[in-house]
Amino acid sequence: MSDKLAQIDPNSRLKVYVETYGCQMNLADTEIVLGIMSKSGYSPTNTMNDADVVLLNTCSVREHAEEKIRQRLGTIRNQRLDKPNLVVGVLGCMAERLRSNLLDDRKVDIVVGPDEYRKLPQLLEGALAGTQGMGVRLSRTETYDDITPFRAEGISAWISVMRGCDKFCTFCIVPFTRGRERSRTLAGVVNEVEQLVRQGIREVTLLGQNVNSYRDGVNDFADLLAAVAKVEPALRVRFTTSHPQDLSDKLIDTIAGHDNLCKYIHLPVQSGSSRVLETMNRTYTRGHYLELVRRIRARIPDVALSTDIIAGFPTETEDEHMETLSLMEEVRYDGAYMFKYSPREGTPAYKMGDDVPDDVKTRRLSEIISLQQKLSYEINSSLIGRTFDVMVDGTSRKSDEQLSGRTDTNKTVVFPKGSLKPGDVVRVKIDRASMATLFGEVVGYLN
Repeated sequence: MSDKLAQIDPNSRLKVYVETYGCQMNLADTEIVLGIMSKSGYSPTNTMNDADVVLLNTCSVREHAEEKIRQRLGTIRNQRLDKPNLVVGVLGCMAERLRSNLLDDRKVDIVVGPDEYRKLPQLLEGALAGTQGMGVRLSRTETYDDITPFRAEGISAWISVMRGCDKFCTFCIVPFTRGRERSRTLAGVVNEVEQLVRQGIREVTLLGQNVNSYRDGVNDFADLLAAVAKVEPALRVRFTTSHPQDLSDKLIDTIAGHDNLCKYIHLPVQSGSSRVLETMNRTYTRGHYLELVRRIRARIPDVALSTDIIAGFPTETEDEHMETLSLMEEVRYDGAYMFKYSPREGTPAYKMGDDVPDDVKTRRLSEIISLQQKLSYEINSSLIGRTFDVMVDGTSRKSDEQLSGRTDTNKTVVFPKGSLKPGDVVRVKIDRASMATLFGEVVGYLN
């Protein structure tokens, strides 16, 4: 590989383009990466054609996610024929999982795992001089607490409050690609929130693979939520993701006790069968989960719940699939992320064998999706005639004359544009509904 650095104007700031795949944690990590790169003299760009460096921040949760990255790398390789000095890097979970294998066919110059982003400037310097590089060591301490993320202008922000996961669900690659749990300090998170409020941010989402297990040595997640809520009463505060085992009564009471803590909880169940849950190493039973839902709804009556469900986990029987459907009927989720089981090499479930035929998985997933669509439509239809506080996100995807916003229960609401702008909070009376969206008219203004 030629010396790329010699072919670049020494007086220009090198431009870096990052493409992000996967979960909200990856979106937050991209902002950390851009913060590091900007501090090192690189200039972020939103256009790949303008870039000197292209980084793909990747996901490994399912095989389909990795296949998309492989296809994208093939496309970028073709583009390098016209721009041979382009540096290409793979970041994140796929980088951590595949490591040096990604360097073998020369499509990639650098490979960097989630805990080694501080090394990016050094590795890129080597890549620009023609040397491939890799940083994939996992850390028990790295939280990037001192890094200022590079954020685009807007009204909302992701804030990573912890990294890693200690649960080791048998189907999940995350503990192997993101390492063990570590939490940022409460003071560090609150300081970041205070800065964001001064910059005009109206909503923050606190992120972690399992935020309920947040511990900074003194404070738990309920303490952190309460502290963030007190920064600014008008600031909306959301969080994701919760593990059912660790969602405490203290946390439920904290959410109920602060008006600006959004009444929406994403609570992945994965299966309605206690036997399957045990095989998944989820560390709770169907009964424990349903009792937790009962306590949440008793304390937060208007709460919205969403979940994750896996169809066709190894050894799942037809009766156990029916248990999942019956649990969905009992809980009545507002929404769900639903997937066929995807074997991930290196996980305990991979060794169990993928014994549920694909056509059976597909049919079970279809039944799960159909039921959730029915439930979502019924729940949304029950809200017709009610009035909600809605924060404006921006223009509706289907009409420039309509705006889209969200309730604190994470319902998408579409309403006439008027003179409103993103960040405004309005009262909207709902007059019709679909399974995914509420529609209404503005009946009041809150700011």
